[in-house]
Amino acid sequence: MNPSYFKDKVIIVTGASSGIGLASARLFGSFGAKVVMAARHYEQLLSLAPSVGDAAHVLCVKTDVSSEDDCRRLIDSTIERFGRIDVLVNNAGISMRAMFKDLDLKVIKSLMDVNFWGTVYCTKYALPYLLESKGSLVGVISIAGYSALPARTGYSASKYAVRGFLDTVRIEHLYDGLHVLVFAPGYTDSNVRKAALTADGSAQGATPLKEDKLMSAEECAKHLAKAIYKRRRQAILTPIGKATVWMQKRFPALLDKLTYWYVGREAGSPFHKD
Repeated sequence: MNPSYFKDKVIIVTGASSGIGLASARLFGSFGAKVVMAARHYEQLLSLAPSVGDAAHVLCVKTDVSSEDDCRRLIDSTIERFGRIDVLVNNAGISMRAMFKDLDLKVIKSLMDVNFWGTVYCTKYALPYLLESKGSLVGVISIAGYSALPARTGYSASKYAVRGFLDTVRIEHLYDGLHVLVFAPGYTDSNVRKAALTADGSAQGATPLKEDKLMSAEECAKHLAKAIYKRRRQAILTPIGKATVWMQKRFPALLDKLTYWYVGREAGSPFHKD
């Protein structure tokens, strides 16, 4: 990968206040890109911006991606400041952990509003500019967007939906020079599991995984940048992620059993059996 590829490119990153989003913003900034950081927590974005780049190259926009107006404002602010868009990274997302039978349906609605509709809204308003620049449209999904993850019905459903949406946009603009990337990290060290919603919609507050054993957000960001540079249609990370997608295509019934066993081993699993 040639870092100079990103120099002076205008890159929007949603969910840029932590995890993969923040690591990606910092990496793009180090490559000389003009980075637009979008997240709900504006003051936090402002405090983090110096770690991404100087004031002339970084724009912070308070954005709740579940709000169509906020997403429109994000794109308008970017064009007003930088005049173009080269890359849109739809990274903002939330997770959940509860059995569907126990779930308040507002939880699934919240996940669809953020994960799916947030991607749709941002893409809708950025698309004319991405077509003009022949740029990159990116959706950060999950292996759960390829193979269902129990106790994460809303999460898997939203990530499947994002993948279907982006794959369709790719075909619609197959000959327009638009690059569409579906980016699927495996388990990555981030805050997403602590903030995951439980059955009643409250935050989980703790992670069931050993975060220090997972891929770092910084390493994930490097894979993302490489996939954008190479204009790949999809990127599936981690050995277990690649094995899961491979098995889903060839041995789906066996994968169901292995997934049940694997997720059932998590601390406090909703369907754990001794």
